[in-house]
Amino acid sequence: MRVLLPLLMLGSVAHALYFYIDGTTAKCFFEELPKDTLVVGHYTAEEWDDNMQSWSKHDGISIYISVDEVFDNDHRVVSQRGAASGRFTFTAADAGEHRICFTPSSSSGRPGWLSSVQPNGGIRLTLDLAIGSSEIESTDKTKLIDISQRVRDLNARLQDIRREQIFQREREAEFRDQSESTNSRVVRWMFIQIVVLGITCAWQLSHLRSFFIKQKLT
Repeated sequence: MRVLLPLLMLGSVAHALYFYIDGTTAKCFFEELPKDTLVVGHYTAEEWDDNMQSWSKHDGISIYISVDEVFDNDHRVVSQRGAASGRFTFTAADAGEHRICFTPSSSSGRPGWLSSVQPNGGIRLTLDLAIGSSEIESTDKTKLIDISQRVRDLNARLQDIRREQIFQREREAEFRDQSESTNSRVVRWMFIQIVVLGITCAWQLSHLRSFFIKQKLT
């Protein structure tokens, strides 16, 4: 069955509706989307409960969601399986018709799950579809703000690391200069000691020579 959701070209559009799905039969919608249009969908799946005579949600329900680009040989852009309630998002890469399909499955084992005798089918799916490039929800904004804050924190830590590296390089350069200065002073002092020792040795030799010469003369 081909179902079309009308799209208003100006601004963002929100479609809220519910429909019935019999067993594991896929339910599809066709939407004409402009390029770079953001689509955000929230869904809730409920199964008919004979005992309660009402629709109820339970953990055994799962929904497979697929989005295909009809204009591009049914190129699939979304393929995900979710719980009884959840959300999905995608952005139209190119303008054209998109097919959005929902395929339910249930592990409840209730009789009539695959039978069309159930009232309105086995699953009631409530869908809230928001279409428009400006349709970014508060949760997404919170996530973006959190990511931005983390990026700022990382940049601050990087700046601290750079300052620490510069400080360490300056300390190393200062230590190297001190070591070179100390080494040069040690070398100069050793040279002075050698000169003094040389002069002392020469003086002693000269003195001994004079002493021996005097001894011979006497």
